[in-house]
Formats: sequence, C-alpha cells, structure tokens
Amino acid sequence: MKYLHTMRPLPIICLLLLGLVTGFAQENTLDGDLKVGLVLSGGGAKGLAHIGALRMIEEAGVRIDYIGGTSMGAIVGALYASGYSARKLDSLFTNTDFTNLIQDNLPRSAKSFYEKEDTERYALTLPFTGFKVSFPPAISGGQNIYNELVQALYHVKDVEDFSRLPIPFFCIATDVETGEEILLDSGYLPEAIMASGTFPSLFEPTEVDGRILIDGGVLNNYPVDEVRERGAQVVIGVDVQHGLRDREALLSATEILLQINNYRTVGNMEEKRARTDIYIKPDIQSYSVIDFGLRDTIIASGVKAAKKQFDELRRVAARQTRKPSRRPNLPVADSIVINRLLITGNNNYTRGYVKGKLRFDLAEPIPFEKLQQGISNLSATGNFKTIRYKLVSNGLGQDLILQLQENPTKTFIRIGAHYDDLYQSAALINLTRKSFLLDDDVGSLDVILGDNIRYNAEYYVDKGTYWSFGLNSRFNGFDQEINYDLIRSNFDVPDDENINNINLEVVDLTNQLYLQTVLREEFAFSLGLEHKLLKYSTETLNRVQEPGENPPAPRGGRVYFENSNYFSTYGKLTLDTYDDRYFPTRGLYFDGDFHFYILSSDFTGNFKEFSIAKARMGTAFPLAGNLSLNLETEGGFKLGTSNVSTFDFVLGGYGSSLINNFTPFLGYDFLSLPGNSYVKAYARADWEFTQKNHLLFAANYSNVADDLFRTGDWFTAPDYSGYGLGYAWESFFGPVQVLYSWSPEGKDNLFFVSIGYWF
Repeated sequence: MKYLHTMRPLPIICLLLLGLVTGFAQENTLDGDLKVGLVLSGGGAKGLAHIGALRMIEEAGVRIDYIGGTSMGAIVGALYASGYSARKLDSLFTNTDFTNLIQDNLPRSAKSFYEKEDTERYALTLPFTGFKVSFPPAISGGQNIYNELVQALYHVKDVEDFSRLPIPFFCIATDVETGEEILLDSGYLPEAIMASGTFPSLFEPTEVDGRILIDGGVLNNYPVDEVRERGAQVVIGVDVQHGLRDREALLSATEILLQINNYRTVGNMEEKRARTDIYIKPDIQSYSVIDFGLRDTIIASGVKAAKKQFDELRRVAARQTRKPSRRPNLPVADSIVINRLLITGNNNYTRGYVKGKLRFDLAEPIPFEKLQQGISNLSATGNFKTIRYKLVSNGLGQDLILQLQENPTKTFIRIGAHYDDLYQSAALINLTRKSFLLDDDVGSLDVILGDNIRYNAEYYVDKGTYWSFGLNSRFNGFDQEINYDLIRSNFDVPDDENINNINLEVVDLTNQLYLQTVLREEFAFSLGLEHKLLKYSTETLNRVQEPGENPPAPRGGRVYFENSNYFSTYGKLTLDTYDDRYFPTRGLYFDGDFHFYILSSDFTGNFKEFSIAKARMGTAFPLAGNLSLNLETEGGFKLGTSNVSTFDFVLGGYGSSLINNFTPFLGYDFLSLPGNSYVKAYARADWEFTQKNHLLFAANYSNVADDLFRTGDWFTAPDYSGYGLGYAWESFFGPVQVLYSWSPEGKDNLFFVSIGYWF
C-alpha cells in the first residue's frame, strides 16, 4: 500500500510538468508564428461573399496557412490557395457569365452544321431508352465551368499534392454510391473542386479515381474539424449557408433539394460554430443559390460581415511573426504547346473523330482559347456525358489527357411545332439514333404532321477533318395560290382570260448521297449526287386534254405541269459564323451551290443538260447597344439552253427554309416573281429592346428575269422592292415573328406570321 501510496503522486507530478511544458510551448506558439486556418462553406452564388470576406482578411494582415472548403467555398478557396488575391478574384468573377457557365451554353461556332440544324429545329429533346421516354439526370454537365477552372488554375497544373500549393488546401466531396464523405487533398485541382461543387440535379456527377462524386455539402458543408486537424490553432470561418426556408422561398427544384440537404447540415452548425474562433456570417438570407447576377451586392455583404470582426482579425495578425507573402502576378495562360494527346473512354468514337473535333495540331503553339474551343466542339456533339481533361507537363511541352465519359443514351425523341403562311400548321416528331450502324454516325427521322405531311431522313458519319459522308431523303410539299400568268410563262398551258389565280400544289422528293469535309465548325465543302422527283399540279384547271397533247390528260381532274425525275451532281461551299441563325448580331455567312443536271425522265419533253448556280453572302454587326444590322446579297442563274423552267428562281414571301429555288422576298406573296436569274440585296435592323424581344425593320431590292446576266440587266436599278416592320420573341420552342410587309410597286399589304423553328 505504501508503495502504491508513495508512487501515486508521481504520475500526477509528471502530468503537471507535461501540462506546464505543453502550455508553455503552446503559449510560445500563440505568441510566435501562429497557424491560421480558413473554412469556406458551400452556398452557390452566396459563396461570392467569400471574396468580400477575403478582402477584409487581407486588409487586416492575416496570413492564412490552411484552407478547407466545400462546393463554392472549394472553388473560391482553391483559387485563393493557388495564388489569387481577393482583388484578382473579384475581377475574375466579375468578368464571368455564370448563366452560360451553369447552363453549359455553347457558342454556335462550336457546333457542326448538322448540330446547328438540330439545335435550330427541335424545341424539346428527351432520352429514349428501352422504349421509355425519360428526362435528363441533370441540367448541365458542368463543362464550361471546368474549362474556366482549367485555365484559371493552369499555373499550378503540375501540383498534385495540394499541401504544396502556396497555401495548403483540401475540399470535401460525397461518394454518391456509398454515402461516404471524401476528403480531396491531391490529384488534379480543377477536377477535385469540380467534384466538390457538383450539386445534384444541377450538374452531372464527377468521376474521380473510380468514385462517383457529388457536392460535399451533402455531408459536410463546413469542414472546420478537418482544418484544425491540419494544424490550425486559430480558425476563421466564413459561413454562407442559410437555415431552413419557409414555403414562400421554396420556388424551384434547386431550392427544394437544398432544403432537404440542409436538414442535416443545419443541425451540425451550432457545434461547428463553437469550434470556430472568428466566425463571419454574411447577411445573405434574401439571396438564392443561383443569384449570380447579384454578385456585387453579395460580395459587399461579405465585406460588411468581415468588417464586424476586423479588430479580432487584426489581433490575430499581430500574433503572427511571419507576415503574409505578397501575392504574385500570376502568369496568364495565353499560349500552350500540346505534344501528346492521350484519350480514354472513347468506346464508340474513334481517335480520328475526337482529334478532328479538337481541330488543333500537336507540337504547335496554340492559344488557350483554341483548346477550349476544341473541347466545346466535342461537348456540342452531345455524345459525351462529361469531358474531363488534364494538362500535364512532359518537359518539351505538355500532355493533354482526355477522359471521356460517353453518353449512355444513344436514342432520343425530339419534338417541334411550327406555323407559317406557306406550310401552315405543323407538328414534328423526330427519332434520333447515335452509333446506329457505324462508329461516329447518327441516324435521324423527322415525321411532320399537319396541313402538309412531310418527312426528312438523314444519316451522317462524322469523320472530323477527314471526308465525312451522309445520306439524306426528304419529302416536302405545299400548295399556294399563285398568279396564272406565272404558270403560262413557264409551262405549256392554254391561255384563259377567265383565270386569274390557280392553286398550285408542289411535291418534292429529294435523295442525296454526299461527301463533306469541315475546316473548323464554320466552314464546309460538300460534293454529292442527287435524285429529285418534282410534281407541280393543280385541280383549278379541269380541262380534258386531247389525246397525245403535252402534258398528258389529267386524271381525276388534276392537271400536271411537271412530273419528272431529275439526276444531278452538285458541289456546295458554306461558311457560317453567324452567332444566331434567326437574329444574328455578329459574323459572316456564305453559301454557294452549283448543280449540274445530267438526266431526267423528261415529263415535258424539253430536257437538255443544264446547270444552276447560286450564292448568298452576308454579314452582321452591332451598331450601338442592342441595335445590330444584318446585310446580305444573293443571286443565281441558269447555264445551258434547256427549256426546263421548274428550277427557275421564284421570289416572294417570308421564311428561312424554303425548298429548291424559292426565295423569300418582302413585299410580295410566296411564288410571285419568276425568272431563270436574279440578284437581291437585303438589310435588316434588329433592336433587342429587352432580353429575347426584338423590333425589326427590313428592306430588300431585286432584279429577277430571264438571262439577267447575259443582258446586263442585273446591274441596273432594282425593278422590285419591299419593306417589313415587325416584332419577334425568342421563345423556348423557337422564334415567334409577326411582320407587316409592303411594296411600293404592289397593291396589297401583307402580314407574315411565323411561330416556332422552321423545318
């Protein structure tokens, strides 16, 4: 017992001595080089308040030694840890269009001609798997955000251990399969913070090292304990989370999902706040997670909240012997050299296809924007669920490591609707199948129901910069009331003074086989073979013709003016840098087409070989503010002595998808001005007075007649002119346009109405 008694005080004395030593050492550290950690919570757009708080932390002179963040806090934290100052972050985020980033809006220049037509024809696209229509799992793949992060963090691209960044950093993500919290402190920095900010339903999950990761805020939106474990003795926390919202605030799916997520995180914050030495809580209750348009006021709220803790921050700074290092001027990633391209995940798309979409040469200096444009080209195909890439130095230059995740959905249902004065009402349903017969291919079938039944079938094998090939089959038809003089001037029909107008029915079946090569996404050259069946007929003339009379006697009261098969070869050259098909504000356009008609079944008995050449060119540019001007000129002519008039140019009407050589012309109704040659000039002023709402004023002038270019009449004052004043609205199902049109030479004033995308 004595032994035990005499020995009992020894551990107590040792513990006291150890406590004194520890306390002395700790006090010495606190009085010396104090280690400060920073915690940045998630909160979407509200995370912009972190920038304002960082500005005050810098102004107070606090040196940050560790940063831990989640979601938006991970993005801001990683940028700051990599060397950006608060002021640089402010500038970086001010110049960012968050709407385009979040929605993955891609410029029209990133889309091939086939893809442009897709996005400018269909109002709705839905996955179709196992004969079931479903909805996309997320609004965005986050590609635009990832592109921006890769460029912004280019200067630390080779830092795989995040503790070796200028400020050691980590972020939190969630394994969506296991429900585990994942701490990311190594790897490729843009990939890590993208995973941390992958909010469910808004962005596609991110795959990192075989794990499927989503937003870290699901489990840990304020990683204060992890920052302390890194060695921080004082923790500064910036909390931009909000508590549970009432029903009036839950107005979107995003807010509802956030509310469900907050059930867990809100309950943990009382304890986490107690473990935070300087707690900065910006007043952002009135903002939502998607209010990126209010960035200035949100950043200001961060400044205001941090100012309240400014004295505390100054006291912490005073206890740090080593002051913050000066933030360097970060190098701008203007030009890069990629020596090797390494691709993974392209099971159904060849290396040539991928490289062709990237459109840059290896081992040559390229602007960083050209790399981003190439990635956007790949993304615009819709063939990849996510595209993640790494730039890794290899000595002479760098490797581009492309990690592709193909879209598992290969079949889509697409829907559109349209009304115009020519085709009348139409509803479109499309079935699209990718990887249909070969790698890199797509098959598509439009069935159009309404006043005029039509179809459009397409098959295209895209080989990028190599020769691609395609097959098209299109059935088109409409009927239009036209002047009988137009028929008499083009076809062998009897004169009848009692007939002023007839109802002309046009039927067109066109089949094409073609080769195409594309330079960038805006320039294409095509060569092809074409078969066309044309029928022009009417039931207005109910005259029984004599046997052997040409054209033959009508059947069932229908008179045919044309009923021939034509076979031709053609070449086509297209340049399209317009930023919008319907309302261009910038860009150039050129479309040249040459058809050589070789054979015909010759219904009218007057076929000889002939050619048709036509071209259209234009430009669009802003004048002031939201006012822009679109100028275009076009023309065409026939070569050869054939009397076939079916392919003559006929001007009149309003629209953007008229078949054959029917050409829109304001001031005149459809199919009003015929001739085998024409020239036309067009100008339109477009004032977007509010977003997606346009006031339009247009004018066009033309000469159209037979053999204009041979006689030289194409260079005289225009014989025809027309003007239009209208309103247009860019709706989700396509442009809605109402145009009042008149001509000084004409007798009638016309209203043209177009609703939805043209097809």
